[in-house]
Amino acid sequence: MADAGGTNVRFGWVTDSGCEVQHVHKLTVAHYAQPALAVRAYLDRLSATLGSEFRMPRWAALAVATAADRDIVELTNSRWRFSPAALRDELGLDGLLVLNDFEALALALPRLRPSQLRYHGAAIRLPGTLAVIGPGTGLGVSGVARSSTGWLPVASEGGHATLASGDDFESALLQHVRRQFEHVSAERLLSGIGLPVLHGAVAAVLGVAVEPLAAEAVVERALAGGDVVCDRVLDVFCALLGGFAGNVALTLGARGGVFIGGGIVPRLGERFFASRFRERFEAKGRLRPYLEAIPTALITDTLAALDGAAMAIEQRRA
Repeated sequence: MADAGGTNVRFGWVTDSGCEVQHVHKLTVAHYAQPALAVRAYLDRLSATLGSEFRMPRWAALAVATAADRDIVELTNSRWRFSPAALRDELGLDGLLVLNDFEALALALPRLRPSQLRYHGAAIRLPGTLAVIGPGTGLGVSGVARSSTGWLPVASEGGHATLASGDDFESALLQHVRRQFEHVSAERLLSGIGLPVLHGAVAAVLGVAVEPLAAEAVVERALAGGDVVCDRVLDVFCALLGGFAGNVALTLGARGGVFIGGGIVPRLGERFFASRFRERFEAKGRLRPYLEAIPTALITDTLAALDGAAMAIEQRRA
């Protein structure tokens, strides 16, 4: 199975249902024109590792950073464009599941172990729907609900929902960004492609002249200290993410918990847990008691979506 984002694609190998994902390897999406080339590069590497024990896979699951219910799948933040049926035939598979990457991560939520998580406060797992939000290259949103037949994922493009402000400073930020973009979605600011936009907006509202910075540089300068604008960017990022996460919890009825994935937040370390994220998550007026009872946690295992992709195959073949 594979988890393909806008920047990296992670591969893993499972020998049978319920088995642990093994032989995980990460490749850079931009180095391969199409997913079939990346798959073959991984399989060549795996074959060299396993030697005579290697067998070509019969089933595969590919989690992608875009809507996956189409005849032609186009990744939102990379050049990959492919037909699932053609990819299945090209790889000689009996079956290929293509699913949204956050649908796969949502399927992994019920299986997450304490070692894969860090909670805000008490590690309380309540029964009910679970939600996941992931600021990475883009912003993924999904959920999973229990049914009589098991856990059912809720595919979503929630990252493109309109972003709301929580105070006057954030209102000024959104007003500034709307001069450049007709629609300011959550992904427009709360993602790898969004952090440079947020950085420019914060500087403009503060009245400070700055050079454009990539997302990595914004995070690095903020964590290093001494850069007032980048420091404020991380404060606003965590607060806006908390407000957005609260909206997702209310929309999905995610009483079982809201989990933060993606590649950005784990890099923030203690800065995230000392931020206004949880405060803003709960700041929903009359619904504050509803949100106070919902646990939030950071997924510290960046490979968790591979477990969800494996579960998707298990469910399909059951």
